[in-house]
Amino acid sequence: MPEFDITILTDPRYVSPKNTDQYIKNVLIEDQLVADALKAEGLGVIRKSWDDEEFDWSATKYALFRTTWDYFDRYPEFSKWLDHVTSHTKLINSEQLVYWNIDKHYMRDLHAKGVRIPQTRFIEKGEETTIAEAVRDLQTEYFILKPCVSGGARHTYKIHQSELSDHGSLFQELTASEAMMVQEFQQNIVDKGEISMMIMGGQFTHAVLKVAKPSDFRVQDDHGGSVHDHTPTQQEIDFALKVVAACPEPPLYARVDILEDNSGEIALAELELIEPELWFRNQPDAATILAKTIKDHIQ
Repeated sequence: MPEFDITILTDPRYVSPKNTDQYIKNVLIEDQLVADALKAEGLGVIRKSWDDEEFDWSATKYALFRTTWDYFDRYPEFSKWLDHVTSHTKLINSEQLVYWNIDKHYMRDLHAKGVRIPQTRFIEKGEETTIAEAVRDLQTEYFILKPCVSGGARHTYKIHQSELSDHGSLFQELTASEAMMVQEFQQNIVDKGEISMMIMGGQFTHAVLKVAKPSDFRVQDDHGGSVHDHTPTQQEIDFALKVVAACPEPPLYARVDILEDNSGEIALAELELIEPELWFRNQPDAATILAKTIKDHIQ
């Protein structure tokens, strides 16, 4: 019999950190809130780094992705680990959702189900094209280039149409090694920010507004962005729930990042089902809702 009900997954930087700045403190707070909520539901909980070679993954019923924030920098290793761990335990969110959501081609799937996204062009690994051809049909002065498997704004570039020749060699280098995507730049990311909508067990719990620092477009706090409480409109809530409903199966938790696009409509910036920051520290009750959802799922 498995020894634990839930193993909370983190990455090695956050297991026993010796130096704790505010960023790391937030990681520890978030994981502890989830652990405490799960224990309050009577579940046996342990916290481990996903790459822990000594842990027996068959000793846990489920592995819950929380702060595995190095996976996109170690994707080949992480992918092998996924293949290994799924033969020993179950994942939250599920294995199907993890593999689907880890690659931003999921945006194309959601768009096919009626979810509004920024105009996007996918460039497959090794595809013979130029950066000028890739952005030919985009309607904005600026566009965003980023990998299909990424996080934390890795290899994410804001490029002006006049700078295409300056980025030609970089584009060729990146597309030779991985699938990439180009999107129309959405000015409201800078002017108004990006809203993160948290959904636990199919219900909206809370939201935050992420704002980039002056002269930047990246809203992540590790790039200087700031986070603010946000009271969403019913339209924003309905849009987030529509995105979750369009997933291949219902996720136990989700973060739906939305923005106002260049046409003034709500659009999907990103859907996070694997290891999103969920700002439980802003709304601790959401951790309780997640824990109850997980307990019901297990039972």
